[in-house]
Amino acid sequence: MAVRNIFSGFGQATTLGRSSKSVDRPGSIPAADRLSLLDEFEDLGIGWFWATNAEGNLIYISPRLLDLISADAASVLGQPLGNLFEADPENLDEKSSRPLNFLLGTRHKIPELTVRPKGGNVNPLWLLLSGRPKFDDANNFQGYRGGFRDITEQYQRELEETRQATSDALTGLANRHRHNAQLDAYLRAFKSAKRSCALMLLDLDRFKQVNDTMGHPAGDELLRQVADRLRNIVGDHGEIGRLGGDEFAIICPDMDDCGKLGDLAEKIIQIVSQPYPIDDKRAVIGTSIGIAIAPHDGLEPEQLTKSADLALYAAKKGGRGQFRFFSADLKDEKEERQLLLDDLRQALEQDELELHYQPVVRAEDDAVVGFEALMRWEHSERGHVSPGIFIPIAEESGLIIQLGEWALRRACMEAMNWPEDVRVAVNVSAVQFANAGLISAVTSALAQSGIAPDRLELELTESIFLGDSEAADQTFKTLKSLGVRLVLDDFGTGFSSLSYLRSAPFDKIKVDKSFVETCTLKKQNSSTIIAAIVGLADAIGMETTVEGVEAFDQLELVRSKGARFIQGWLYSKALTPAQIAEQVGPEQFKIKPSGPDRHRPDRRTVFRRIGVIHDDHRYDVVMRSVSKSGALIEGLMGVPCGTDLVLDLGGGQLAYCTVIRSEDAQIGVQFETPLVSDGAGGLCTRHRVSPYALAAAGMPLAALPPGNYPLAMLADGPANPPRFMQVSVSKP
Repeated sequence: MAVRNIFSGFGQATTLGRSSKSVDRPGSIPAADRLSLLDEFEDLGIGWFWATNAEGNLIYISPRLLDLISADAASVLGQPLGNLFEADPENLDEKSSRPLNFLLGTRHKIPELTVRPKGGNVNPLWLLLSGRPKFDDANNFQGYRGGFRDITEQYQRELEETRQATSDALTGLANRHRHNAQLDAYLRAFKSAKRSCALMLLDLDRFKQVNDTMGHPAGDELLRQVADRLRNIVGDHGEIGRLGGDEFAIICPDMDDCGKLGDLAEKIIQIVSQPYPIDDKRAVIGTSIGIAIAPHDGLEPEQLTKSADLALYAAKKGGRGQFRFFSADLKDEKEERQLLLDDLRQALEQDELELHYQPVVRAEDDAVVGFEALMRWEHSERGHVSPGIFIPIAEESGLIIQLGEWALRRACMEAMNWPEDVRVAVNVSAVQFANAGLISAVTSALAQSGIAPDRLELELTESIFLGDSEAADQTFKTLKSLGVRLVLDDFGTGFSSLSYLRSAPFDKIKVDKSFVETCTLKKQNSSTIIAAIVGLADAIGMETTVEGVEAFDQLELVRSKGARFIQGWLYSKALTPAQIAEQVGPEQFKIKPSGPDRHRPDRRTVFRRIGVIHDDHRYDVVMRSVSKSGALIEGLMGVPCGTDLVLDLGGGQLAYCTVIRSEDAQIGVQFETPLVSDGAGGLCTRHRVSPYALAAAGMPLAALPPGNYPLAMLADGPANPPRFMQVSVSKP
């Protein structure tokens, strides 16, 4: 069908979208000639035409355009135009995020819209689409008449200019401005459709140390390599941006599965932590990740970013190299860290810190051959503060230097109360090792206590090798000249361990507990790795300690692999000096192992108040233990086995489960869908009930993430109590 037949009576004149009759006016080009010009215009390739019927299906499209997109008229005529073209995804906004067919269904004028063929042509083609609805004299909709114009060259030039202005010059990733615009566009477009969007914030661990020791050009090269690795990991699943310095962000549209997000975060941590070749050196860094999910953790860009930022600080506070999901109980971590640092300074000044000592035993006869000094802090208001929380803060602030000197003095003095053949091990951080005062601190501790130098072991991690290699070599030589022993801690978790053994004079290596935790599980290589490490140590004349042994099946396995020294809860947790004094006698100090027969890595003992929902009733109970597959609940009587329940774990986390054991007021339940890691050593559901659904069910506004909700969703007030149970019991 020729274009003149389709557009006849449409291009002459229009009034409010209605076509008037084609009339030749004096001095004008006749209507027939004008329609002929349209055919010639189309043949020249300057532009192309399209038309739809009242049902929205194509009745005409220029043959030359079909040739360009490798389509034939027989397959496309009768189909909606939106099946062939899509709006530009680079300019995602509330308008262009809607399908083209939706826009055509409005019967409004389409002035200009940038589109491209669906299916990804080999040669990029960008078109400017315009269209106008056609009505007959009776105001009946007749369809659209419109045109295409090729803007590929212009568009790609503008696109490149825009990308240069909104891209990070160093890495080519989106810069902060572009990232903020992308996040805002996604959240605005997704809000109306009630779709989810995850935001990951990444901070590189130890990047400053690489920058300071290897120079800024090396730091720039490191950032470029990090960007390349992130591209390879994330692929098409997210938008990556560099916010500045060593801060990166990833937007993951339509992702709210905590299991998949946790897997992605773990993969990023693993790959980013691999060594980086820079010139003739190798740099090793790590990363911490905070994750927030819209709409659960915020509906607006600022709120979602703040939630992810709080989760990131929680990850760094937990020991770095970890990820955390946002939870409502996270506080302002910057302020919290400063308060904790102030309290830590005061605790050091007032001698409120303690050292506890975990025994290291000989595998063949259970004799204690040494103790590892572990720092403990019992705060008057906070209670027990984990070293995993306050040690990183001390390292960042430099307070670790004073803490380290105190620990050396205290450990050496207390070791003088033990038998002469029992050693004491003290952890030395990378910050301490790089400090010029380390040698004098060790010398002073030895002199003040009078302990034999070979009874003191300094436990070091691979992070000490990130600094000045010449200075590190000199520190090693000086320490060895003093007669102290050197131990490489967490062996096997780094990526250059073998080269470190060749270059540094270690007396002992410690097999990291992460291998022990999985050594008895099937389809794991941990037992083989343990055997290889022990064999390697024996071959080069080093001792080996396997740490983290908590059950008899683990003990049996590591003994069978040749482990000579063992450390773990199966023998003893860390002991106070008073507890050691009670057990140390004139005879050799021995500890018999005591603990579970088998290791259960997924079981966690908890005391957590939760809700149980059954039919239209909600009960307050206590969860006593939880694993990925089930939980032990206390507080319900007479619940038959086989009963289906919903556990309300808070924050929109609903776990569907079945009672498999019932005795008195305790029930054991099995989850329909296993829980996943929350990145903080705990477990969480893969999905959460959307705050939109909670709002629609009458959840109080104060219990929802900040944001603008339709008024119809919210409860009217006390007269209309939340109907949370009615929504919670229905499976999605």
